[in-house]
Amino acid sequence: GEAARAYIIGRLDDLGVEAPMVGRLQPWEMTGRTRQGPKVWNGVNVLGQIRGTRATDRYIVVTAHYDHVGEHDGQIYNGADDNASGVATMLALAAELKREAPEHSVLFVALDGEERGLLGAKHFVEAPPAPLTSIAMNLNFDMTARAEGDGKLWVTGTYQNPQFRPILEALPAQGPVALAFGKDTPEDTGPDNWVEASDHAAFHQAGLPFLYLGVNYHPDYHRPSDDFERIDPLVFTSSTQLAIDTFRALDRALDR
Repeated sequence: GEAARAYIIGRLDDLGVEAPMVGRLQPWEMTGRTRQGPKVWNGVNVLGQIRGTRATDRYIVVTAHYDHVGEHDGQIYNGADDNASGVATMLALAAELKREAPEHSVLFVALDGEERGLLGAKHFVEAPPAPLTSIAMNLNFDMTARAEGDGKLWVTGTYQNPQFRPILEALPAQGPVALAFGKDTPEDTGPDNWVEASDHAAFHQAGLPFLYLGVNYHPDYHRPSDDFERIDPLVFTSSTQLAIDTFRALDRALDR
């Protein structure tokens, strides 16, 4: 976790993404889950900010968790798709927005403690660096690399936030990857319902609009075999470009 955090901080610094007024780091201490039961965890969220050109006092909060299972039974879980991919997509978006500024101000949040019960996200909404009333939406990236199975980058949250779907339905596919909408209705049950599946759930529970972008489950999900060698670069870069297109469309349409 410390190594991943240092890498993210270095990338944000290299890109020239400034820290918000509260600083680059948001440490927290919360009780979370383990295989053996509840435990108090210490974690650190990493923050970055890019000022908008139009809605400067309204924020799109872009999130991706950088923690993973770690080591278990002597095996290392690197988490290439879950969720180094989401962090990489977030950093690619940050680089894009440094080249061409967004209309809304953007808070980038690399969240810790997702695997322990969305702890970093819960802390963020309890102690946000900007008032919750100034947050236009949360856009969460979790597992964005491996869409090769069905060619879909899933968008979860338009059932709860139907105003977003017309904005995104017109977006064309990028290479072999297209947007798909769902996994958020009452008919989607168990592991097929992703409304509470990742950090966006904390924003949803706080009454904030959200969308979650991620690929479907694959055999390496939460396995030591979730390594970068399993990722098709063309599929991943296509998914990331589609995620950037999604942000741009939302940024243009919100608060009009």
